[in-house]
Amino acid sequence: MSDPRPSAPIMFGIQTENTDLLPWSWAEERLNAARNFWISSTRPDGRPHSRPIWAVWLDNALWYSTGSLARTNLVTNDAYEVHIDDGESVVIVEGRARPVHHEPDAVQRMCEVYSTKYDYPMTPHGDEIRSSDGQGGPVFVLDPEVAFGWIGEIERPTRWRFTSPTS
Repeated sequence: MSDPRPSAPIMFGIQTENTDLLPWSWAEERLNAARNFWISSTRPDGRPHSRPIWAVWLDNALWYSTGSLARTNLVTNDAYEVHIDDGESVVIVEGRARPVHHEPDAVQRMCEVYSTKYDYPMTPHGDEIRSSDGQGGPVFVLDPEVAFGWIGEIERPTRWRFTSPTS
């Protein structure tokens, strides 16, 4: 997948005139460095659900594991949003989440990056990951469709649109 295309976003109902767009590398640095992410999903009855998770950014997608309500929400609505835990260098990613099935090499790579990042060793167990104390669960990937970013009090607002390999 190639880098997403940047553009000026619509904010507060108005098309911004920003021409000093942030490079995608700026957002990727923050996605890779973020310790905590806030993931938002929608319950079957339409109510929102948000929670913090640990995750890793690999190959232009967010990889994570959760046994929370977020995993059951995926059955009825795969639209997800994730924010890094930083209000000064904001990165928001919107996309579609999916469970990982039959991708042992990808799950192994996720475990390696996750274990190093969090100093919390995880190992693959089929389509799940586990720590030595039994913590873990199924693996999911958030495939991005659009991302937003800005600095401080909405300086240099930028929208990035992703394209799939088939588009």
